Amino acid sequence: MHVTMWGFDVELDEQLVDTSPDDLRAQLSEYEEGARRSFDADVRIPDSFTGAVMRAMLDIPYGETRTYGEIAEAVGGHAVAVGQACGRNPVPLVVPCHRVVGSDSLGGFSAAGGTDLKRALLAHERDDDTEQSGLDAYR
Repeated sequence: MHVTMWGFDVELDEQLVDTSPDDLRAQLSEYEEGARRSFDADVRIPDSFTGAVMRAMLDIPYGETRTYGEIAEAVGGHAVAVGQACGRNPVPLVVPCHRVVGSDSLGGFSAAGGTDLKRALLAHERDDDTEQSGLDAYR
């Protein structure tokens, strides 16, 4: 399924989300408009290292970030492997891989738009009057 967020086409594997494509599109639209901070849909997480990273990403609250190293420590891996797992995330936005950053950089983003979309997503969450620790560096 393709959705457009902030002018970028993002590919999501809707078969891994337990809601209809129309409902998922509506929820993503609400997120983009600032009316939604989380998604009402269970995600089928693979039983793998990527799945462990996806579960850790789902635990990152709206408006906050974690570093690749922090996720690696939580799941028992290495920061580079976490970055690779983030890049394999089949449902970006729903599983918020944009909230994972480098310890001294933005890091990468594999969805369409790359780091430009990642910056837009982080700025969107920061501008929503939530507490923002360390996101100013990514504007």
